[in-house]
Amino acid sequence: MKNENEKLDQLFETLENQWDVHEMDSQHEKRFSEKLALKKRKKNFGLIYAIAASVVVMLGITLFYTNSNGSPRELKFASKETKQTDSIFTVLIEHQLEQIKAKKSPENEKIVNDALQQMKSLDSDYEKIKHELEVNGESKPIIYAMISNLQTRISFLQNVLQHIEETEKIKKLNDEKTI
Repeated sequence: MKNENEKLDQLFETLENQWDVHEMDSQHEKRFSEKLALKKRKKNFGLIYAIAASVVVMLGITLFYTNSNGSPRELKFASKETKQTDSIFTVLIEHQLEQIKAKKSPENEKIVNDALQQMKSLDSDYEKIKHELEVNGESKPIIYAMISNLQTRISFLQNVLQHIEETEKIKKLNDEKTI
């Protein structure tokens, strides 16, 4: 042990003149603080850019879906706000319909088919509302009926998805119990 301590002492003695023992420049701390503050400011812009990019992506998806659906879904005689509301709700509804169709299996086929049949009925009602909108123009009762129909379809699809997921959980639990 003594031998090792002596070797360390010798090492430090040989390196003694090579240590950096100079004091920092008086402006060093100030420059360091400025650089640190600059980095913090740059990080805040990252969050803003992320939010802006998300908004742009959502607008792009909305425009894509409204253009890909073609003119049958378009409201010809509606205001810009009504068209925008229709397109946003339509994208949400179509997304949920795709989720339901993706979950279709032999166990929940009846639920999915019944849901699709109910959606056809709600779509038929919505087409009648759109026809009313074209014939009579925009009025509060027609706009309320349109929004109510859209909200009803979305909540209906959410309930169906929730029911399918609960059914899948129950089946999974039953399968685990039998194993």
